[in-house]
Amino acid sequence: MAPFTAHSSYDARTLPLDHATAALLAESGFDYRGVDVAGPAFPPFIRAIARGFLDEDPTDEQVEGSRERVAGRRLTGVYDARAAEPATPVATIDSWVTELSLPHRRTVPMWAISGVTVSPARRRRGIARAMVEGELRAAAAAGLALAGLTVSEATIYGRFGFAPAVFSSDWTIDTRRARWTGPTPGGRLDAVDRERLRAELEALHDRTRASHPGDIEGWAGLWRRIAGLAPGNDERRMRGVLHTDDAGVVRGALAYSITPNDADYGASTLTVAHLVTDGDDAYRALWRFALEHDLVATVAAPLRSIDEPLRWMIADQRGASVTTREHGWVRVLDVPAAIAARTYSARAALAIGVTDDLGLAHGVWHLELDGELDREGNGTAEPIDAVPDLTMSVNELGAILVGGVRAGTLHRAGRIAGDPDAVTTLDRAFASRDTPYLRIWY
Repeated sequence: MAPFTAHSSYDARTLPLDHATAALLAESGFDYRGVDVAGPAFPPFIRAIARGFLDEDPTDEQVEGSRERVAGRRLTGVYDARAAEPATPVATIDSWVTELSLPHRRTVPMWAISGVTVSPARRRRGIARAMVEGELRAAAAAGLALAGLTVSEATIYGRFGFAPAVFSSDWTIDTRRARWTGPTPGGRLDAVDRERLRAELEALHDRTRASHPGDIEGWAGLWRRIAGLAPGNDERRMRGVLHTDDAGVVRGALAYSITPNDADYGASTLTVAHLVTDGDDAYRALWRFALEHDLVATVAAPLRSIDEPLRWMIADQRGASVTTREHGWVRVLDVPAAIAARTYSARAALAIGVTDDLGLAHGVWHLELDGELDREGNGTAEPIDAVPDLTMSVNELGAILVGGVRAGTLHRAGRIAGDPDAVTTLDRAFASRDTPYLRIWY
């Protein structure tokens, strides 16, 4: 099945700001307006974001580097003319259209949201709610089926209809206990400079992201930062290793840094900044490289899949401490378009009732999903005037859409109500052969 690639027809920068949000904020004396990445309003905007996320005030060099990072995004600020620094926004948000990977190697255009901050001096004025709801209405009006984000605070975004759909794991590995017992990989490893590392990270991500439901496109500034080329990210510590197969094709890249242990030089910590592979040999070779690195006693690897094969390639699984948390959040904006965007693993015909405080996904929808055991099939959703087999909020629909959260789990948690047989049917249809995995923050 060919992937959806229509995202190229969307340019978030050309879409109008939400009029209802502008009017609501104006009633409280705030000005809601766009920010030009090339204009003079950009440096105060970036500094406001840094303040919101409790980062250090960026240098001029870092501000200039940020122009590349957010190029192509719609930047929006909320301003208060009464503030001591009226040129600095009291709230920020940025958005763009990307591709979200869905089960069975499909992709769909998605409205990505980032950079949501509100000044501590302007909290509890309804600004964040107005901004986020404005983004959702703008995305729906533009014809996007889904919105997504990653979050610094997990208690905020459920109120807007988002739900965790993709989970990740953070690993801390004691290399003295977690001795390598996996297969001996083929190919070769080579250390490379940071520019080569950046190029290969980007190429490998683009080549493999469709196989990870929940993943999205990267961007130039992301790969520069991960490769240690962005100013202010302790770039001189970043190192890179590539895996090349016997045919000379690059199949994997590892960006990492090493922090020495001043008390015991042989007990340094290797931190995996990013590890991306296209094939089993590359995966094995790069993990073995990390675990067997000289003078390293600990390997720290955040933002890994919840189904890492590495667990079965080490002598003592207790030598690895693994914590799991939510990572990628999804919000359904258009039920028929969201259902049609992905394929399904089993047949299903049932009615679901969806509640949505914003009204975007609200209604009773008849689902026809025509997947089979040996063939993924398409799906449709049509509004219907009937008693639903299952009822849920838009949050639960977003949670199950990517295939990483089971309807049965949400049913047992009291988040989905209705016929248990219908829940089982929905689970079978929405199952994904690939484990959802979002490999980046955005």
